Amino acid sequence: MAKFVSLDEAVALIPDGASIMVGGFMGCGNPHKIIDALSKSGKGNFTLICNDGSMPGGPLGEDYYCVAKLIHNGQVTHLIATHVGLNPEVAARMNDGSMKVDLIPQGSLAEMIRAGGAGLGGVLTPTGVGTIVEDSPFCLGKQTIDGRDYLLMKPIRADFALINGYLVDKFGNIWYKGTTRNFNIVMATAADVVIAEADNVVEIGDIQPENVVTSGAFVNYIVDGGNA
Repeated sequence: MAKFVSLDEAVALIPDGASIMVGGFMGCGNPHKIIDALSKSGKGNFTLICNDGSMPGGPLGEDYYCVAKLIHNGQVTHLIATHVGLNPEVAARMNDGSMKVDLIPQGSLAEMIRAGGAGLGGVLTPTGVGTIVEDSPFCLGKQTIDGRDYLLMKPIRADFALINGYLVDKFGNIWYKGTTRNFNIVMATAADVVIAEADNVVEIGDIQPENVVTSGAFVNYIVDGGNA
């Protein structure tokens, strides 16, 4: 059964230099409260694996929306993402050498994380054939199958996955609302330690078995985001 921890306790689990997956898509489905607490921790040298670099401002006028806080603070030294154009600080830090950036096609990144969670040796995809993706450190080479070229992309895992769920029961089972499931589902399987921020904590059994999207077996710690 997952253990309930406070925001401070969750942040204390994460050391300097950790590789961290963060679920969500441009703020949708991000564990906002955990990331905010981490941004104030003074820790850094993180490898951040997420869909994007978020935005310099949030929809309610917030400064440095979600993971953009970590990037702005200089806590991220390596960003692995699929697109970063909405956060100008990513390009600035990449150009001045303060942050390494690896861009991976979005579908490929999702499948590479899924492969990491499933214990597979890689993913074969036609996406990126004949482009600079072939020169990526995440590309293990090219294979031709039935006359078509594919790139063999490495599986990806991380030390920590920080995810968000709308309903999380006390075992750690998760139901996601709407499109918030995005990267949260695969990331929950591909990290050594999974910390789930719950919008709403419910009793075991309140989520119907057929509605459980992420099993609590994958979740190590829960933060009650509704009362954090």
